[in-house]
Amino acid sequence: MRKGILSLLAVGVLATGGLTACGDDKSDSGSSGDSAKKQKIGVILPDSKSSARWETADRKYLEAAFKAANVDFDIQNAQGDKAAFQTIAEQMITGGVNVLMIVNLDSGTGKAVLDKAKAAGVATIDYDRLTLGGSASYYVSFDNTAVGKLQGEGLVKCLTDLKATKPIIAELNGSQTDNNATLFKAGYDGVLKAKYDSGEYVKGPDQWVPDWDNTQAGTIFEQMLTSTPNIAGVLAANDGLGNAAINALKKQGLNGKVPVTGQDATVQGLQNILNGDQCMTVYKAVKQEADAAAKLAIGLAKGEKGSTTQKVTDPEGKRDVDAVLLTPKSITKDNVKDVVDDGYVTAAELCTGDFAAKCTAAGIK
Repeated sequence: MRKGILSLLAVGVLATGGLTACGDDKSDSGSSGDSAKKQKIGVILPDSKSSARWETADRKYLEAAFKAANVDFDIQNAQGDKAAFQTIAEQMITGGVNVLMIVNLDSGTGKAVLDKAKAAGVATIDYDRLTLGGSASYYVSFDNTAVGKLQGEGLVKCLTDLKATKPIIAELNGSQTDNNATLFKAGYDGVLKAKYDSGEYVKGPDQWVPDWDNTQAGTIFEQMLTSTPNIAGVLAANDGLGNAAINALKKQGLNGKVPVTGQDATVQGLQNILNGDQCMTVYKAVKQEADAAAKLAIGLAKGEKGSTTQKVTDPEGKRDVDAVLLTPKSITKDNVKDVVDDGYVTAAELCTGDFAAKCTAAGIK
């Protein structure tokens, strides 16, 4: 745990700005021979279990961008299997990709894959998660410390609205092997530490959830409730972990009474917010992230040099990485409609059964 936090504190944004144009979006990837190989992009997603977004959002948006640019591509999901992750990467490299974009399962596996790609002359992009000690030329993500800050600020607002007095706070962190989870934690701990230090809040159980596993999160949180039954607020690092906590709270009749945070603006998370069981989530406009990464990958596939105006520092690799960092948004019951209006989830998905009336009350049609 200490190693993750120390690594995080050294990872910072060195400059601000956005991605500049990588070049023409047209492609002749339909041709045969070397020209097809020179415009082939491989993408490895991490799993389907930790968050629904990888299959319901990222895959969809990346595919649309690559098809629009008429470039050849191969998107596969490692489903949480590190051996499969490496096998997929090897197959993509030998299959002729000249750009490889990965969402690592951990930095060790990610580094091994990126190093093989680099040795084969394949351009590389870290997507969403920075591979510490890796060799990716580019990094496309959200400002993940800002994500955590929004979560901390959201929990504070929810507790203030409830007029909570010296609330005991439980923290359900993501996977310790995911650098993003470390960044999120630094963001929300930066908000909560002042509350703990002043005595306004009481620091309660604080635990990492291996592999972002929601089942394990449920077990961990039930143990937290057993050891600390007066938990009054839950900083859960994403909607899946938040839902695990909510299910445990329901067994004690505490759902809706103990505010719970989240992240990813999943259908489940948004329904929990409409139901009053979850106080907020963080919406990351995945289409913006996918479009920025796809634009960069398409340019690289055509042999163009990518250009960004941001950098992050990889403390383990002791290097600066060219980056695109996007801005996250806090979502509460008052603005759930924004996620629907943005097309990230549909009203048909969200407003099922008993949620239809709650959607209407929230201005969602």
